[in-house]
Amino acid sequence: MAENVNMPQLGESVTEGTVSKWLVTVGDTVKKYDPICEVTTDKVNADVPSSFSGTITEIIAEEGETIPVGALMCKIAIEAEESPMPSTVESSPVSLHTGGTAEMKQEHGAKQRYSPSVLKMAQEHNLDLTKITGTGMDGRITRRDLLKIVDGKRTGKVADTFNMKVETQAASLPRVNEENLAVPKQKVSTPDSSAVSVRLNHGDQVIPLTAVRKTIANRMVQSKHETPHAWLMMECDVTGLVHYRSKVKDDFKEKEGFTLTYLPFFIKSAVETLKEFPKLNSQWADDKIIVRKGIHLSVAVATEEALYVPVIKDADQKSIFGLAKAVDELAKKTREGKLTPHDMTGGTFTVNNTGSFGSVLSAPIINHPQAAILTMEAIVKRPVVIDNMIAIRDTMNICLSFDHRVLDGLVCGKFLKSLKKKIESYGYNTTLY
Repeated sequence: MAENVNMPQLGESVTEGTVSKWLVTVGDTVKKYDPICEVTTDKVNADVPSSFSGTITEIIAEEGETIPVGALMCKIAIEAEESPMPSTVESSPVSLHTGGTAEMKQEHGAKQRYSPSVLKMAQEHNLDLTKITGTGMDGRITRRDLLKIVDGKRTGKVADTFNMKVETQAASLPRVNEENLAVPKQKVSTPDSSAVSVRLNHGDQVIPLTAVRKTIANRMVQSKHETPHAWLMMECDVTGLVHYRSKVKDDFKEKEGFTLTYLPFFIKSAVETLKEFPKLNSQWADDKIIVRKGIHLSVAVATEEALYVPVIKDADQKSIFGLAKAVDELAKKTREGKLTPHDMTGGTFTVNNTGSFGSVLSAPIINHPQAAILTMEAIVKRPVVIDNMIAIRDTMNICLSFDHRVLDGLVCGKFLKSLKKKIESYGYNTTLY
């Protein structure tokens, strides 16, 4: 008996996932809970376990293909319940993936979607995807469909899934030099589903959007469209913190095994200030404002491909050492692609250490649906007037973006003023544990 393995729900708001790598092939024997493929979503990279023990009989979703939650990924023949007539058992579900089904769905106006591998192959071989009937699930065009067409062109045979009129018309056109060929405009879908006409020039590179990049784009647009942003900035004298960290960082690294950065100190100050001004730990909910009791701090972590925002749960209950350890662990999991849905959900306020890139001033976009985001800028030496005398001090800007529907300048100004005082108070009497 063949059982279906479907795309699982890998997060509370995850609606689709991209099959990044298959760990099995057709004919492989797997046990229940064995990982069968790697899936990338807008939140995490995760291994999908097998729901059954048996033999892989068919792989439906291709590597690089994005499919919705609940969609069929592969089929497994159950060891203890194998049917004596597998062809009869499988005949019904297989018919769901025929071209007839795809045509029916397209006739009803279903929007066609393409995997990154299909888009890349279509571009390389100059194939018009709108003229090809897919044989994948719900009429999706797969790499196998394109390979048939490419092989048909090489052997002089045109695949039966391709529109004959397009081939005939193209063959009747006079040949032109590639340099003089006008490149047609390409429709590019933006996160708000509107189409933008973009003319591609020779040598331009088209990068298909990953699930993570599409989610970042959607959420940034949503935040800017729905949230009226306002900004405040203050300058902090962090000379005491710089001297203290310089004194203890080597011993800390030798004792704990990881580097003591400035970020845990900033986070500690932020969560203590959020306790004083809990309204910043809130969100807008159409007809009400929800002030969160728990302080779960989102921390922005950048990789070469994208920006992730894992969450330190109950950050106000941790010491500076506890926060340093949490930041180090989340940063490692992010870089290794091992973040879980639990790591990425539940944040109530965001801190971003943009100073690590050398930034001295920024206007960050709020992490929707939170009410505010705080950035810590680069620490630089500046001449400062103290008691009518000029001194060289280590200074840093702190920048706050806030939702003006929830928060006003008065409470945010008080928040930054208190935060500034806490950051400037670090010195040799600071305790890490």
